[in-house]
Amino acid sequence: MPQRLRGDNINFPQGAGGGISMALMVLGVLLVAGGLAAAFSGAGGVSLKHGIAAYLVGAFTVLAICIGATFFVMVNYLVNSGWTSTIRRQVENIMAFLPYAWLLLLPALAIEIAKGGVLFTWMNKENATDYLLNKKATYFFFPLHVGEFPAFFVVRTLFYGLFWWFITSSLIRLSNEQDRTGDRWLTAKAVRLCSWGLPVFALTIAFSGFDYLMSPDFKFFSTMWGVYFFAGAVFSAIATITLVINVLLRKGKLKGCVSEEHFHDLGKFQFAFTVFWAYIGFSQYFLIYYANIPEETAFYNHRNAFGWDKLGILLMVGHFIAPFFILLSRHVKKHFNLMIPISLWCIAMQVADMFWILRPMAYTPTPLKDANGVLIAVQEATSVGPGLAGGYLDALLIFGMFAIFAGYLIRKVASGPLVAVNDPRIHEAVGHKNYV
Repeated sequence: MPQRLRGDNINFPQGAGGGISMALMVLGVLLVAGGLAAAFSGAGGVSLKHGIAAYLVGAFTVLAICIGATFFVMVNYLVNSGWTSTIRRQVENIMAFLPYAWLLLLPALAIEIAKGGVLFTWMNKENATDYLLNKKATYFFFPLHVGEFPAFFVVRTLFYGLFWWFITSSLIRLSNEQDRTGDRWLTAKAVRLCSWGLPVFALTIAFSGFDYLMSPDFKFFSTMWGVYFFAGAVFSAIATITLVINVLLRKGKLKGCVSEEHFHDLGKFQFAFTVFWAYIGFSQYFLIYYANIPEETAFYNHRNAFGWDKLGILLMVGHFIAPFFILLSRHVKKHFNLMIPISLWCIAMQVADMFWILRPMAYTPTPLKDANGVLIAVQEATSVGPGLAGGYLDALLIFGMFAIFAGYLIRKVASGPLVAVNDPRIHEAVGHKNYV
């Protein structure tokens, strides 16, 4: 054990990664700033609505990864998991970005409020007389009225950020303190924190998904939406954890601390949430299709037209069918090199999922009517937008968000021990063996 936990195996030299970390964060800020500037100016035929949608695709993908990592830490504390002790520190490093990911949402919220509703059209005073919006007025505007300041929406957003900061900073503080003192009771404190924190955290996951992913189409509603977002969040978080551990092993770190047995279990988690995401996604679609309520079906009708159906097919194949069959193999899950492209693909599929949810709202179709004013089927309506030429804006904002996240993560990983050295279950993690 001492050999495995020697300094050069679980630590980087002081200042390591500082240059590339700063370069990535600066690059990310420049890309995001450039993307927003292009959105405001309309360069290349894009719109501000497009810019906010693309901005939220990047921000919410990163947020989802951090949410999934936080869930992973909390649930493993609650079940007294031992095998995760040697990888938990890297999950905590991902989790640590959650409050900053929340901060990335604020510019989009500020623009929406200042402009009176761009992507979030329920803020637009032109919709103040909409029947369904008035039925949801309390959820968005309480104690004010439709078309006024979205007070309750902002209060919820602030609560998400404060709670996420509290729960992540508390868990990281307890973990770091245990590194210094070796106090075993700090693990019990973390378990107590998670025992009440996880239910509250689950509510923030669901309602943040309702607020920022579902509300742009304020007439749409689905009680399964929060679970759908959660499934994708954990799916992408497991992929990111696997990728980070793989990179560290390639750098010659964590030898004897992380083995193919840990990758096997991470692969099983990846497989489980591949199936869970597909189950929730199909169930939601099937129930909405079967009920045939216009306010619900419009969401899918729009995404089954104007080329978005191809992205839907990609999600079915890439987010479920392909990883399902690939991850069935024990050999694949245990193979370090094979899990790298699989993890990158899974992260890309989470981006595609967020893109499929948000980007169709950027250029909603203008319905065509016949001579009598009767609405023609949505598939025959005309759609407005720059087409593929506007893809540069999506690339700028999505890659910019990931560059900021990657830069932070590199600095965080290099700043301290790569494992929780005094975790009371670390011996169990080092000797971990799979029997299924």
